[in-house]
Amino acid sequence: MFYYLYMLSDWVSEFRVFRYITVRAVFGAGTAFFLILVLGPWVIKKLRTLNIGQYERKEEAPPLYVLHGKKEGTPTMGGLMIIAAIIISTFLWAIPSNRFIWIVLATMCFMGLVGFWDDYTKVAKKHSKGVRARTKFFVEVAWCVIVMIVLVNLPETKGKACQLMVPFMKEPLITDMGVVLGFLFMALVVIGACNAVNLTDGLDGLAIGCSASVGFSYFVMAYVAGHSAFAEYLRIPYIRGAGELAVFCGCLLGACLGFLWYNCHPAKVFMGDTGSLAIGGSLGMVAVLVKQEITLIIVGGVFVMEAMSVILQVLSFRLRGKRIFAMAPIHHHFEMKQWSETQVTVRFWVLSIIFALLGILTMKIR
Repeated sequence: MFYYLYMLSDWVSEFRVFRYITVRAVFGAGTAFFLILVLGPWVIKKLRTLNIGQYERKEEAPPLYVLHGKKEGTPTMGGLMIIAAIIISTFLWAIPSNRFIWIVLATMCFMGLVGFWDDYTKVAKKHSKGVRARTKFFVEVAWCVIVMIVLVNLPETKGKACQLMVPFMKEPLITDMGVVLGFLFMALVVIGACNAVNLTDGLDGLAIGCSASVGFSYFVMAYVAGHSAFAEYLRIPYIRGAGELAVFCGCLLGACLGFLWYNCHPAKVFMGDTGSLAIGGSLGMVAVLVKQEITLIIVGGVFVMEAMSVILQVLSFRLRGKRIFAMAPIHHHFEMKQWSETQVTVRFWVLSIIFALLGILTMKIR
């Protein structure tokens, strides 16, 4: 909305700054941060009134309940205010007609709705198990089918939707994977990101802090991908209109920092699956749209560690009858090794920042 103020720059020269993506991204981040900071106490109070609280696993993980049992009853579904803050700030500062913005916002809202369904089921049943994983997976795949149909028909993405870009290479590794393989790859990225962020969301401030650094990294990548001169210089795919995704990433970054204000230890609110699936889905979709899907493995290194620890733990137990980690995801393993919750969280934040910077560096080394 504020983008169009630049049309008045002939009368008020200061309005010229609203043409610049970086300026609007910073203002978007500030707006999202401010919205959550102001609305946070009211939302938390409302969630308490509605008795929407966290349920800790007693039967499945007794050692974990000893550490986290005191968190039971803490308001959850705080992801609703993250989604609301991002939507409002994005509409205020991004170009409303940009198709990439609509695709990412729609993905974020859809995945957030799936997470809300899961959270509501847990609250209603008073149990840590919500919607069946198979059901959630089917619904997420269905959404990816819709998005793929859109991408192969949009002029901006038609020729790139089925390309496979790899870090450190100037040209696509595969110029045309075909619609089927292209869809499978896209679905793997988006759904994988959703579930990786969801698995990371187990300690106060852990997932939201790591999401902030990943959001910053993709702010840079989106800006470069939408800037013809920078894209040509760095030899990465130029995608007309993708620069507006930098505004979205700025809003996401601001929302993450705002939510961290209330989610840091001891947390006053949890984002739940509502927030983790929404954030993961939107980050995965941004990676797809700017053709930096593989780079997400580097940038989201902490998320990858968390997801891989669960996969390896399950495989090891089923094949060998033995566990690799004291508990999975891996952040609980370190808790079992007598690391405090704050130590695990801050150290993982440090790793996430390092991974984010390494991901940005891959754009230069080609």
